[in-house]
This record gives sequence, structure tokens and C-alpha cells, in this order.
Amino acid sequence: MNLLKSFATVGGMTMMSRVLGFVRDILIAAVLGTGPVADAFFVAFKFPNLFRRLFAEGAFNSAFVPLFAKRLEGEGEKSARQFAEEAFAVLLTVLIVFTAIAQLAMPWLMYGIAPGFSDTPDKFDMAVVFTQIAFPYLLFMSLVALLSGVLNSLGKFAAAAFAPVLLNIILISTLLFAAPYFDNTSGGAGLALVWGVSAAGVAQLAMLMWAAHRAGFMPRLRMPKMTPGVKRLIVLGIPGVIAGGIAQINLLIGTIIASLQDGAVSWLYYADRVYQLPLGVIGIAIGIVLLPDLARRLRADDEGGAMWSQNRAMEFSMLLTLPAAAALIAIPGPIIETLFERGAFDAADTLKTQMALAAFAVGLPAFVLIKVFSPGFFARENTVTPMRFAAAGIAVNIAGSLILFYQIGFVGIAIATSMAAWVNAGLLWFRLAANGHYAADERLKKRLPMILVASAAMGGLLWATATYAGPTAAAMMPGGWTAEALGILALGGLVAGGGLVYALLCQITGAARLSDLKQALRR
Repeated sequence: MNLLKSFATVGGMTMMSRVLGFVRDILIAAVLGTGPVADAFFVAFKFPNLFRRLFAEGAFNSAFVPLFAKRLEGEGEKSARQFAEEAFAVLLTVLIVFTAIAQLAMPWLMYGIAPGFSDTPDKFDMAVVFTQIAFPYLLFMSLVALLSGVLNSLGKFAAAAFAPVLLNIILISTLLFAAPYFDNTSGGAGLALVWGVSAAGVAQLAMLMWAAHRAGFMPRLRMPKMTPGVKRLIVLGIPGVIAGGIAQINLLIGTIIASLQDGAVSWLYYADRVYQLPLGVIGIAIGIVLLPDLARRLRADDEGGAMWSQNRAMEFSMLLTLPAAAALIAIPGPIIETLFERGAFDAADTLKTQMALAAFAVGLPAFVLIKVFSPGFFARENTVTPMRFAAAGIAVNIAGSLILFYQIGFVGIAIATSMAAWVNAGLLWFRLAANGHYAADERLKKRLPMILVASAAMGGLLWATATYAGPTAAAMMPGGWTAEALGILALGGLVAGGGLVYALLCQITGAARLSDLKQALRR
């Protein structure tokens, strides 16, 4: 498998999904703003999304993929297919029971999800109803995650990577064609959106079932049984739930605390959506591709190849992540203003959201490093160690959020989230190195400092341009341009100019060479 080509496939699909996600969020900001309906919707959307990532992506990316790859490489397709069917049957049974219990207990669960909503009964009741409607999304997407693990282990990344695009297409369609017919003051637009979430889950599952069928690996329904393979999956999966879902756990903690301040849930959500773009395109794509690659190499006793893959994943991810983080820190204001400031989203919301975005951006490289280092444990069927380190990160996040929230408000939650990510990434790196499973090669040692220099220089140039040159350029523009058009043009110029400067600096410093990229794509 060509690591870079597979990353390009997943990253390209993820980029498409995130761009559509921005369109979706721009429309949500214009329709819902940051009021009680928006807060209720974001809580309803976040809750099933959290459990999807914990019980599905966290468990199956860390536990299912290595076990499935082991069966596939060592015992053949028949054994691998049987294991997938056993896991599918048990997962489906557990999800049906869990969903039914959650639906009945939702009024009580909401006190734990958003305790601050209890002070506003209408918003609390709305959040309960919204979450009950959206919650089946968990069931559909958990099955999607299992089928994605099967396809990814077979080296087929496109279908699973494209699935999230369907969610955004359906929600955008809902916002354009359904939401305008509802009265948003009574929560009608939010109600239409949560129904769209559940419909998207059905569409994504249908697409992955079709892709698995074409690959000859669609699991048949069978009675759930606790076979040795399923028991091993559970043993590895429980720690993987925590380790794989650390970012979502931290965000949920932030949501709970932020619910104590009006508007804070929405400000943090919009900031999170922006920095999730580079995290999704780079970090998540690297993690998805790297895990099956490492699992196969280690099954073949290719330790040297596994080390090479991790170093190239580290190099390539930092080459893209560090300039993204620098840009988000340098110009958060123009980004938020251009993307969201319209309709019910005003200038005060822009100011608050850009502060959260800059704080989140500080932790962006750490979040990506977690995705690079974690597969080194998961591929060796070790999910306990990442779980412990994830728990340490959660402890840092809880303590930091509580302390900073009461000192500086909601921005403290974003700062604490970044702190927790750096603690987690540092612990993962230290243990891998101590076990002899990771060491930076000479190429990485040479290039990583140059990437840092190029990223810092680009960030400084972006800040100076936005601060000093931006107002002058706007004053020189011919009349007839709207403020929104000028903002889009200015942000596009900053992004294009920053990208060009960064590419030139990488060539000059040796941080990256165009010839290396061409060679990697040919491999």
C-alpha cells in the first residue's frame, strides 16, 4: 500500500466533507445564530456524535482493525469474514439496547450533558427532544465504523472516507429547502435539522453496506455470541474507547462547563469546527491510513518498515499541520468574520469565537501527533497504555477548564483542551521511544526544525499583512463591493499568499522538496 496515496485519498475526501461542513455551519449560523435553539441543537448533535466516536471509531479503529488484519493475513478471508460477522452481530445487539435505554433516560441524562440548561426550562426541554431524535445516528454510524474498518483493512479507503459527505449534503439540503418553512423562534428549524441528522445516518450506512458487498465482505446477520474473537475485541476495545475518543471526551467536558455561560457553547462549537478542518484532513486521515499499514507490517515482522512509516507520517503531518496552526493563531479574526459573521451571528460573536479558535489552534499539532503515535500502540494490540495517557489528558482538561473558566471565562476551556492534548501526545511519544518502537530518523531530525521555522515565518507574515496591509488594501478597492465580498477576497488572498510563501520557504530551507513528493507518489 502506498502510504501517501492512501492518505491523499482519505484526506481529499475529508477535505470535501469539511468544506461542505463549513457551508453547513455557515448556514446554521445564519439560521440559528447563537441563541437557545442553536445551543440545544449543538448539544443534541454532539451527544450521539460523542458516543459514535467512543463506541465505534475509538473501539474499532484501535481494536477491530489489528484483529481483522491479523485474521486476514494469517488465516485467510474466510476467518476474517467470520470475525467481522461475529463483531457485527454483537455490536448491533448492544447498540439497539443502549439506544432504547438512552431514549428513555434522556431527560435525566441532559442534567449531566448540559447542566446549565436547567436554568432555562424551554431550552432544556428542547435539547431533550432534539437529542432523542438525533440519537439513532449513533446506531447507524457505529455500524458504519465497523464496515469502514473492514474496508480500510482491505486497503479500500474511498467509500468510508466519502460517507461523511452525505451528512453534510443532507443537512445543507435541510437548511436550504426545509428549515425556511419553520418558525425558528419555537425551535422549528432546529427540529428539521435533527431529523436530517438521523436521515443522514441511514444514508451513510446504506452506502457502506453497498461498498462492503462489492468488496465481498458484507457481514451476514447471525445470532450474537461471545466467541473468543469477540471477547478479545472487547478486551482491547474498552481501553480503545477512552484512548480513541479523548478529543471528544474533552470537548464534552468543555460543553458541560460552557453551558454555565450564555452563548459559550455556540462560540466553542464554531471555533471547534474551524480547527477541525486541518485536524480531520491531516490527523484523522493519517491515523486511518497508518493503523492498517502498521498492523500489516508488524504481522510480517517488518519493524524497520513500521518505523519508516511512522517517521514519514510524522514528517508529512507536521509539514501540513504546523503552518495551519500558525495561520489559525495569526489571523483568527478574518477567518471567523468571513465564514460566520452574517444573519444572527454578529461582530460580538466573531470576537468571542476568534479567541477560542486561537486557543484551540495552539493544541492542533498535539491532536495530530496523538493520531500519529497511537497506531504504534494499537497495531501491537496495546490499547491500555494509550487509555492511561488519555485519562491523564482528561484529568488535565477537567482541572484546567474548571480553574481557567472561573478566571478568564469560556476561553479557558479551549486553553485547557490544548494543554490536555500536549500532555497526551508527550506521554505517547515518551513511551513509544522508551519501548524502542519509535525513534526519529535523520531525515526527520533535519527537516522538522526547518518546518517550524517556515511555519513561524509564514504566521508572522500573515499577522502583519492582516493587521497593517489589510485596511489599506480595503480602502483602495473600487466602489460597489460589499463588505462580505471584500472579506472573502481578503481571506482568499491571505490563504493563497501564505501558502505560496510557506511553499517557497520549505524549498529554501529544505523542509520539503517537490522531488520528494513526486518520488513518494510513484512508490
